Amino acid sequence: MTMPSLLPLHVFAGLVALLSGTAAMSFRKGSRRHRETGHVFVVSMLGLGATGAYIGFTRHEMLNGVMGVLTFYLVTTAWLTARRADAHTSPFDYAALLVPLALAAGLAFYGVEAARTPKGALQGYPAFAYFIFGSLALFFAAGDVRMLARGGVSGTQRLARHLGRMCFGLFIATASFFTRTSLFPMVFRTTHLLEVLTFLPLLLMLFWLVRIRRHSWSFFESYRSAAPSMSLPSK
Repeated sequence: MTMPSLLPLHVFAGLVALLSGTAAMSFRKGSRRHRETGHVFVVSMLGLGATGAYIGFTRHEMLNGVMGVLTFYLVTTAWLTARRADAHTSPFDYAALLVPLALAAGLAFYGVEAARTPKGALQGYPAFAYFIFGSLALFFAAGDVRMLARGGVSGTQRLARHLGRMCFGLFIATASFFTRTSLFPMVFRTTHLLEVLTFLPLLLMLFWLVRIRRHSWSFFESYRSAAPSMSLPSK
């Protein structure tokens, strides 16, 4: 499949991810509709990440390609956290750790190359952009190292890992979509609505992280009652 034919699939996957992610956050946590829309969200996000990575690397846009790979990695590891038992790891987790480490190394290299150019930019992105996203990749790699060192995650830590990675993957999708201001009418560009929609997944992530840490036991019990699928606690 060529890049032009992948672009409509990439856009379609992104729209489905935005809609299903919004629906999953709207339905009662642990309900059948929440789990079903969550499954659609995972599949669409994996499609979005895979096509985004291919398109980015094919166009020689390193940062866009890396964001696609990072999205795929975050959603995959978040999904695995939801599906497996407490305090459990597998050889796949060690292999998955190599992904953010490789991304961080590649972004660091491109960041240095960008800093050496007269304009301090490479492929249309300034050097600091490569370093920022490289640091994010290292942050998630550190999370993997902590999980492996502890022999897995349980309870609140398990919920937080699932929630944080899913929401950050959604944030990558919203940032990619809502920052393309030319797609929206002028009324949207002259307000802060697009910025709010872009950062909404991170705001919701912070809200739920604080809430599950304050009510860890009741939240975990709510999660356990929704097995076998992972879900956030009821409001």
